[in-house]
Amino acid sequence: MRENLHPTVFVVDDDDAVRKSLVRLLTSAGYHTASYASADEFLQHWMKNPVPGCVLLDIYMPGLDGFELQQKLQTCAPTIPIIFITGLGDIPSSVKAMKAGAVDFFSKPIDGEKLLEAVGEAIARDYQERIEGREREKARRLYDTLTTRECQVMSLVIRGMLNKQIADALGASEKTIKIHRGRVMQKMRAQSVPDLVRVSQKIGLKDDSCAL
Repeated sequence: MRENLHPTVFVVDDDDAVRKSLVRLLTSAGYHTASYASADEFLQHWMKNPVPGCVLLDIYMPGLDGFELQQKLQTCAPTIPIIFITGLGDIPSSVKAMKAGAVDFFSKPIDGEKLLEAVGEAIARDYQERIEGREREKARRLYDTLTTRECQVMSLVIRGMLNKQIADALGASEKTIKIHRGRVMQKMRAQSVPDLVRVSQKIGLKDDSCAL
């Protein structure tokens, strides 16, 4: 799938003047933007079309506030980067935002130059995470083609075990293990054991993930 070359910066703030100001700044820097007066409005629109980009999110708004929206997005869209903006910034709030994965935290009035730098970083992060997400999905699909025995063999291969050791562990002949190992490498599209280890890491597979 071709990556969207024009990511969107979503501005979510109940202050109309702030929204317009941020949209002007972002548009002048060449960004495509969309603005919303509430977190609920943004969520309804974004869920229908989760395009690449990032969110400039006010914390204190009527209805769903910024932190609550962040929590919802972590469930349905954990990769979309968030930059918090607020007129009531304080250290506890900024710490909470950053610990929850926010890219940055700005108090109003906002330094436009620094905000644009943060937006650039957020969009780069989103792009990279989308690429990695597709790679994880691909690796998982390949892994799902393995038989139970091949899964067991792969688990032992990524531990660094030799064919003879794997054969002893599984109660099979070394020749049989060699065949299974070859099929694992072929199905996982790995050219070497390090390749196989990297693929296993993409899907979060630990070396003891397959029960013997």
